[in-house]
Amino acid sequence: MGHFVLIVTFQVKPEHLERFNQMIDVNARASVREEPGCRQFDVMRGNDDPCKVVLYEVYDNEDAFKAHAKMSHTQTFLSAAKEMVASQTAMRLERMVAPAKGA
Repeated sequence: MGHFVLIVTFQVKPEHLERFNQMIDVNARASVREEPGCRQFDVMRGNDDPCKVVLYEVYDNEDAFKAHAKMSHTQTFLSAAKEMVASQTAMRLERMVAPAKGA
């Protein structure tokens, strides 16, 4: 079975972008550092729209993601982000193939 993947797209309100970026940085780093089931947590910004922020998160399985959602750093981010975000979408996927570099 593959890894559990979450792709989240945020449209951040321009006046909150700097604070949002700071908070998502803290959350992403803490997720990878403190959660054994979190394999990857990438934060990307739109080339044409810096207020479009996309997260690519990879977990061992859905249970690891559920544990992530309960972590204090995640709860702090989610609580603060509510007022900073104009819209949000999320996709839950299963990663089937992730070739190693050079493969």
